[in-house]
Amino acid sequence: MTKEKQNILVAGANGTTGRIIVDLLVKSETYRPIAMVRKQDQKDYFEKNNVSTIVADLEEGLSYAVKNVHKVIFAAGSKGKNVLGVDQEGAKRLTGAAKDEGARKFVMLSAMGADDPSQNKDLQAYLEAKKNADDYLIDSGLDYSIVRPGHLTNKEGTGKIQLKKRFENPGNISRADVAKTLVEVLDDGVMQNQFFEIIDGDTPIEKAIRTV
Repeated sequence: MTKEKQNILVAGANGTTGRIIVDLLVKSETYRPIAMVRKQDQKDYFEKNNVSTIVADLEEGLSYAVKNVHKVIFAAGSKGKNVLGVDQEGAKRLTGAAKDEGARKFVMLSAMGADDPSQNKDLQAYLEAKKNADDYLIDSGLDYSIVRPGHLTNKEGTGKIQLKKRFENPGNISRADVAKTLVEVLDDGVMQNQFFEIIDGDTPIEKAIRTV
């Protein structure tokens, strides 16, 4: 008898990191991805690869998008074009919908420095939006893990990271290793109701997230 897979909604599935997340979930024996996208042509891409897909806009109602969803990964972003509408309010809207529909865990892709946006004047507006979204999730009552990576690169993943509550100095990390971390913390009880920062390192991801 095979165990029923958990449905994982991936917001931002069509982004670079999002696509890696979906690929990891497709290969998982525990999870089944549902790609959340904004456009029909993006839906076609995932459906051609036999991935369940839903078209939804983070600036509109989302309750239908999270029906029958066990857990959520929020990996969406506006690339600086709409930090309030997408990175902040969109994340909050999806958090609220996930809670209302009974999701068990919400994994948030945040950003290093979101705990103190005033320290980075260049990215302050973006980091404030991420902080507000993170704080909303923390206060929501949903179980969560908030992952705050350093500067994202497109290098090949190593499967290894450094993990701390807060790093004194920023660092880099590949999107592949961020995606793997987001998938690994879906597990019940792993980094439960915690936020943390990650950069390139020498500790296998599976170990790093279970030894804090």
